[in-house]
Amino acid sequence: MNTDAIKLKPSPFAAETKRPRVFVTQGEDPYRTARAALSCIDLACVSGKRVLLKPNAGRVAAPGSGIITDARVVAAAIDAFREAGAIVAVGESPITGVKVGEAFEASGIAQAARERRCPLIDMDAGRPIEVPLPDGKAIDSIKVCREALEYDVVVSMPVMKIHMHTGVTLAVKNMKGCLWRRCKVDLHMLPILRGEDGRSLDIAIADMAGVLRPHLSIVDGTVGMEGLGPSAGKSKALGVVVAGTDPFAVDGVACGLMGRNAGEIPHLRIGAERGYGTIDLEKISVSPETWRDLGADFEPAPENLSIEFPNVNILDEQSCSACQSTLLLFLQRHGDELREYFPAGERINIAIGKGHTELPAGTLCIGNCTSCHKDRGPFVAGCPPVGSAILKIVQTEGHPPGRQVFKGGTD
Repeated sequence: MNTDAIKLKPSPFAAETKRPRVFVTQGEDPYRTARAALSCIDLACVSGKRVLLKPNAGRVAAPGSGIITDARVVAAAIDAFREAGAIVAVGESPITGVKVGEAFEASGIAQAARERRCPLIDMDAGRPIEVPLPDGKAIDSIKVCREALEYDVVVSMPVMKIHMHTGVTLAVKNMKGCLWRRCKVDLHMLPILRGEDGRSLDIAIADMAGVLRPHLSIVDGTVGMEGLGPSAGKSKALGVVVAGTDPFAVDGVACGLMGRNAGEIPHLRIGAERGYGTIDLEKISVSPETWRDLGADFEPAPENLSIEFPNVNILDEQSCSACQSTLLLFLQRHGDELREYFPAGERINIAIGKGHTELPAGTLCIGNCTSCHKDRGPFVAGCPPVGSAILKIVQTEGHPPGRQVFKGGTD
């Protein structure tokens, strides 16, 4: 197999091997703030090249939610690269169950692209390319959306977010959205790696970064997310944009702005140790020198989802963030109604994840990973299921307080 033909194109940007540069700008207008950040980088080298912008638009979410990349930041990138002579497109491979067209429309990115006659690409539409990972520890190959390998320049455009599983999700992890269809979920379902320092998911993301490193990174911190990210946390307005050609250096600076130490984010630490990039702030040239004054501490994700729901027992074994976010949002919206279908005072068991060997009778099993336990209680199919589907199953199979709760399952 000729591996030279199945990796990202060489970067057209000047190598910054000794001291990578990162630029931070702040302002009230996301478009102007992003343009200011990009003006610090010489884009002349992209003239005549095909540029793929990869925002975080993998979920159906509204502008300003902190879940998806701001459409004005994407618009700024389209304009800046076109003015530099590039041929620009915007592409995404969303989470399972989301139609990319709906996500682009809800975010406002579709409208921004229409106004500029910029193509939008469903990167799941074509067949993937399998790419070997010579340095892989958790995975030895990945299926990559073709566009990520066929375009001359790939630009990672994530939102500045806390992530319940990986600490943060920034430029490096955003490239996980270049994995084809359900292959993204596979990284959450890996077995424990004995003898390795780190969780399988973090190691797998570092493995991926051995091949999928963007040529340029633009972190949208105009409105980010703290707490239970990537989709169930609280929006956090910071008004910043961070840009640079070393994604690890960009993430290192973004972590600093969030009150985080990149060295404590496993996938960044592992990737940096392998030589994929620099996260040591002492070895990064950051402009302006007062960049730290532009940051604010982001609230971390809670260690246990049941903290906010004391009468609910969440049985979580090897679940992914999609099911965790779905469950949290469901409980926030329907938690009180859910209790109507259980005897007063009884603890409610809800299971997510593929790692369960057994479950108590009457457990509400959420997501396809729990399907092998559907004889223990009501089962909600989906990867992940939507909140309305969970509520429908509860209403269909549940019973009022004081009567038997849920069909199926005996101790």
